Amino acid sequence: MWRYVHASRAHVVIDAAAYFEWLQAAMLRARQRIMLIGWDFDTRIRLAHGRRWWNLPRRTRYPARLGGFMVWLVRRHPRLQVRVLRWNVAAISFVLRGTMAIDLIRWYLAGGIQFRLDAAHPLGCSHHQKIAVIDDRMAACGGIDMTGDRWDTPEHRDDDPRRRRPNGKPYGPWHDMAMLVEGEAAAALGDLSRSRWRHSGGKPLPPCRPQLESPWPEALAAEFRDVEIGIARTRAAWRGESAVREIEALFIEHIARARRFIYAESQYFASRRVAEAFARRLIEPDPPEIILITALASTSWLQQAAMDGARVELLHALAGHDHARRLRVYVPHTAGGVPIYVHAKLMIVDDEILRIGSANLNNRSMGLDSECDMFLDATRPANQHIAPAITSLRHRLLAEHCGLAESAVRASLAGEGSVPAGSMAALIDGQLQHGAQHSPQHGPRHEGRRGKHLLPFALLPLSNTEKAIADSALLDAERPEEIFEPMARRRGLFRRGGLLRRPD
Repeated sequence: MWRYVHASRAHVVIDAAAYFEWLQAAMLRARQRIMLIGWDFDTRIRLAHGRRWWNLPRRTRYPARLGGFMVWLVRRHPRLQVRVLRWNVAAISFVLRGTMAIDLIRWYLAGGIQFRLDAAHPLGCSHHQKIAVIDDRMAACGGIDMTGDRWDTPEHRDDDPRRRRPNGKPYGPWHDMAMLVEGEAAAALGDLSRSRWRHSGGKPLPPCRPQLESPWPEALAAEFRDVEIGIARTRAAWRGESAVREIEALFIEHIARARRFIYAESQYFASRRVAEAFARRLIEPDPPEIILITALASTSWLQQAAMDGARVELLHALAGHDHARRLRVYVPHTAGGVPIYVHAKLMIVDDEILRIGSANLNNRSMGLDSECDMFLDATRPANQHIAPAITSLRHRLLAEHCGLAESAVRASLAGEGSVPAGSMAALIDGQLQHGAQHSPQHGPRHEGRRGKHLLPFALLPLSNTEKAIADSALLDAERPEEIFEPMARRRGLFRRGGLLRRPD
């Protein structure tokens, strides 16, 4: 674990529509420096959908697009610094993004904006952190990149006309999450961001001057106040800097602490170490309930071959240890039956631990890519008042995925009705059965009457080639030196001495 720091306010933002809007509201209040650290950026995205800027007073009008908004900001506040750092490999997409090149020229000419590509990592690694820091007083950390295909609302409406790429083409529903913090926690993320900027070759930046004013949006009511927040990182060894595997150690610790349940959302499930930690809990006489919300399939065929195949292999292996059937994996769907892509990275343990960040449950996030997670622990003396807020967040997420009111989720988990008290799986399965009984039997596009829902993840059989790719951990190595090993020499998912045995 890197640091424990104080936050005067903290708030979990669900889905990118609210994240973009709150972050833009905070940037409007910036006076010294805005730092944006990400896997990807697209200057063409709209931050606030539906805003009619021409109806605003002239002095308060500002562009909706990220590229134009940044130019407007530095012209309005000439002393404001804007620093944007993006993973260098993702720069290949520049040639396909039309006006983004023009935006970058405008940024350069504006004077206060600097844009860099981050190559400060071993070959094969990714710069995967998603951090925004404003005046070192407010910051954001989570899974949301300021790029295309991210914007969506918690309703995840079918065929939402606002869910379009900058080129006008529609994209599917997308679920994501981030945490906003204020105070010392924001200053710590500022330290991390400036260090990343310096190692990428940027000119060293001093901390922002202390200021009383906070960029925190006035309309945003924080769900957490005066709390202690932990920050954990992943970083591969690089040019004199040692490897950092704090996130992996923290996952193992938090899984071991669970007494009643673990609720997790992750884009991938391919981490050998996390799977072994789950297995150690599942073999216990009375294991905790483990609920994993994940994407149906990855977005590219390479990721599908590597990540999705590993997920199937690990879940098959875990099934052999799950004597009480406490591990349940679900995929969220819209009211019309369309799978919702899960990009969030969240874990809640016993409503005592809440962690959100950029790290997926895969090997890369444990030791290869640069990652940053934040967490709240209700058992620490400063945080003994936060458990009800964590419970409310879990209820809100279940309500979003199941198409229910939060009050209905709360009542069901309290044991009202036919659902066993506290069982999230029973709530989900009961809602699914209820929806099926009241839905027309004419295919998934006609099932909208039951609303959004979670479906169990189907463990389809893999071909021998898919098994070989998955077992080798191709594209999902734990350390840089493993990336270019021949497949025959790879240790892969199933290792001698590990709790998960190689399937026959």
